[in-house]
Amino acid sequence: MGNGIGYPGCSSNEEHNSLFRSEKMTLCQLFLQSEAAYTVIAELGELGLLQFKDLNPDLSAFQRKFVNEVRQCEEMERILRFLEGEIKKEKIKPVGLEQIPAAPLPKEIRDIQDELGKLEGDLKDVNANRNQLKSNYLELMELQVVLKASEHFLEETTFHGASAAGSGIAKREPTAGDIEMGEKSETVPATSFGADGSMRLNFLTGTLPTEKLNGFERMLWFACRGNVYLRYTEIAETFEEPTTGDPIRKSVFCVFFQGDKLKQKVSKICEGFRCNIYTIPKTVEERTRMSQELAQRVGDIHVVLEKTEDHRKRLLVNTSKDVRSLAVKVLKTKAIYHTLNMFNMDVTQKCLIAECWAPVRDLEKVNQAITEGTSKSNSEVPSVLNRLTTNETIPTFNRTNKFTKAFQSIVDAYGIGRYQEVNPAIFTIITFPFIFAIMFGDCAHGVVMSCFALWMVIKEKKFLKNKGSNEIWNMIFGGRYIILLMGLFSIYTGFIYNDFFSKSVNLFGSSWRVTKYYPDASHHGNSTDLANTTLVGNNTTFENITDLSNTTGHGSDHPYYINGHLYIDLHHVPAFTHLQSYNRTGTVYPIGVDPIWMIASNKITFINSYKMKMSIAVGIIQMLFGLILSFLNHCYFRSWKSIFCEFIPEMIFILSIFGYMLLLIVLKWLTVFNITSCAPSILVGFINMFLFSYPAEIPDCNPQFVLFNDLATMKMVQTILVGAAGICIPWLLIVKPVVIGIQRCFSNKNGAAPLNEDDNAALHGNGHHPAGVEAQMSQTDEEDVGTEEHGMGEVIVHQCIHTIEYCLGCVSNTASYLRLWALSLAHAQLSEVLWNMVLKTGLTMNSGFTGAAMLSITFAPFACLTVAVLLMMEGLSAFLHALRLHWVEFNSKFFYGDGVKFLPFTFKEATAARLTADSD
Repeated sequence: MGNGIGYPGCSSNEEHNSLFRSEKMTLCQLFLQSEAAYTVIAELGELGLLQFKDLNPDLSAFQRKFVNEVRQCEEMERILRFLEGEIKKEKIKPVGLEQIPAAPLPKEIRDIQDELGKLEGDLKDVNANRNQLKSNYLELMELQVVLKASEHFLEETTFHGASAAGSGIAKREPTAGDIEMGEKSETVPATSFGADGSMRLNFLTGTLPTEKLNGFERMLWFACRGNVYLRYTEIAETFEEPTTGDPIRKSVFCVFFQGDKLKQKVSKICEGFRCNIYTIPKTVEERTRMSQELAQRVGDIHVVLEKTEDHRKRLLVNTSKDVRSLAVKVLKTKAIYHTLNMFNMDVTQKCLIAECWAPVRDLEKVNQAITEGTSKSNSEVPSVLNRLTTNETIPTFNRTNKFTKAFQSIVDAYGIGRYQEVNPAIFTIITFPFIFAIMFGDCAHGVVMSCFALWMVIKEKKFLKNKGSNEIWNMIFGGRYIILLMGLFSIYTGFIYNDFFSKSVNLFGSSWRVTKYYPDASHHGNSTDLANTTLVGNNTTFENITDLSNTTGHGSDHPYYINGHLYIDLHHVPAFTHLQSYNRTGTVYPIGVDPIWMIASNKITFINSYKMKMSIAVGIIQMLFGLILSFLNHCYFRSWKSIFCEFIPEMIFILSIFGYMLLLIVLKWLTVFNITSCAPSILVGFINMFLFSYPAEIPDCNPQFVLFNDLATMKMVQTILVGAAGICIPWLLIVKPVVIGIQRCFSNKNGAAPLNEDDNAALHGNGHHPAGVEAQMSQTDEEDVGTEEHGMGEVIVHQCIHTIEYCLGCVSNTASYLRLWALSLAHAQLSEVLWNMVLKTGLTMNSGFTGAAMLSITFAPFACLTVAVLLMMEGLSAFLHALRLHWVEFNSKFFYGDGVKFLPFTFKEATAARLTADSD
């Protein structure tokens, strides 16, 4: 077995690596004694290798056997949420778990429930006492403030009342202007004075929230018709609501009135606004004595409140040590009972019967877990696990590790693979970062991306331990290995493109030379090899070169002519106008793009042509590889009809057109054209190929115009290719429905059920597949099912759709790969613009303090824009385009993606999610 990938041919091995194909699965039946069921399921949950089927789909959650146990767990979860909320309010950090606790035994569950109930009761009692003390303390504090404010109000009222009595205000009727409802009120109603001119007023004092004061003031005015005298002031202190802890701003008021009717009205208004009313003594001596008593009572309650807070905090600190452990135990217990509710009881009510999917290679581990769980329950009757034969849809299980998990997630986001069809994830590990790098090719940007990913990989244990709920960061961290490979591949493609922050670096010397002729016969025909010039010395960056043709002077006194060679100086020579004016040295630049193209005026034309052809070549190769994988699928599932009726015509079609195009691209790259204007156009050649239009003779300037010795041979080959592609269309469209129809006729004549070869293999099995595998994978040939419910009309329509999709898809998918060229060009141009418009300003300044300061100023925006635009925005764009190319162009050739995912019963993910929520 091992960890290696077995030979992916037509033969099927019993065991193989699950990354190339999904794991071998089997349906099992599990018999559990009632007393051992809990512990066995607990062990299986820790193992996480079984997916249980719900054998009671018609029963609601309230009709199942273990509904009471589930309710108990939900009640314990409610208590835990209450405790965690109180702990969070006090800003106490729960103690982390060094080791995830195991699921508690049934006898321990009652102890946990009692413990949680006791903790809840104690904390609620402490909270009630604390809230009552806070409420009393708040009332006493308010009373103190009211007492002080009332003393001030009464003094002012006495003064204003005496003044009013002496001035004869009582002799006139009160008007609206006689009362100012506010702090500056100085007028008293005339009815407030007796016959002897003395004041006879009653008053009511209390507090209310400041935001209600305006409404309270207006209500008093309209209800009492201006026959009250209101004084108020805002309390400087902010009070705290005892139950919620929210801050409250309050104001003290004092309402002066005369008569019992006004007293009743004022009391009802205060009651309606929920004012706190306090009784204030009328004499100064009583108020002084009351103030002293209040100060004593406030001090006593404050001491008791502090001790209550300390007791509550100690209780919460002790609770925080066990709250995470208890939460995990309750979570596991609830999961176990939920799973037990999916089982059936036998007629004796002593045995539970379960059905589950399990990987074949892990059956030994499953049996060990069952045995261990049975022994923990002290059950004398062993549990039994039997394998079943079934034709049900089998779930797909691809075993992954921390490296391959992210790549498998990319595939699963498109669709879950059918059972044991070829898994694209193993190829995505290489193709995805490579296609990304084609669009993102830059050595410097790749280094930055790789360093960031490497930092996440090195610190992954720390990040996994302190994992939070930030979805964006978790997504980036989960794809750290993808980002690392994308960065490394970007370094490689950047090396091929010879791009380093959009600049080319000359590592091996250019393979181009400049030919310059002088009127002087002694120097006529002398040439200069750019590899030997000061311009193209090792580690030189090409920039700011002008045209050599503008130079003047002859002979050995020419400023650039030394010892028979023309040397090009970076600081004196203007730039090349066109590299077509220069000749190659006969050698090829060792790897990647020659750096001389950086200073050529036809740079964009050359790079565009190179990247466009490369994109098409990469696309054709990847699509061909996808078709080969479909052939492996057909062989593995013995779908010979699909091989003959689909794979062969599809392969001939794509090779006849796009395989021939790939051949032309490679041959054009390998051919040296002395006159570049005579180089054949592949696009024009293809148009002529389908129009059967050819020149009468080979052009004189281009002896390599055709790939063959004569024009007649080229005509014959291209005609055969077009004819082969044309034949493949009716082959795809007609042959398979005809074969299915013939099979159906023979089946009906023999009086047997109309089965195709895949259905026969599914029912009878073979030496390579467990029963039911072919029934599951016959979905691959869903349109060929010759049963009654799939009529010939449906088969024909399905095959028509498949033929149209494939033929048109080959054209559109090939064109879709041009996005590699477009995004690569955009990335390079953005990088060049950023260099020239930002960093170059600092690099071209004169040396010295000014240049250093300018470089420091320009580097910051250059770095920020590089990270924000080129790495993040462009990186995300390239990532999404690479994703699309894999999902649509590559996967569509062999991957159906309509399978069912294997979802094992495991504590791992639920526990991790619970601990992550706690850490936040």
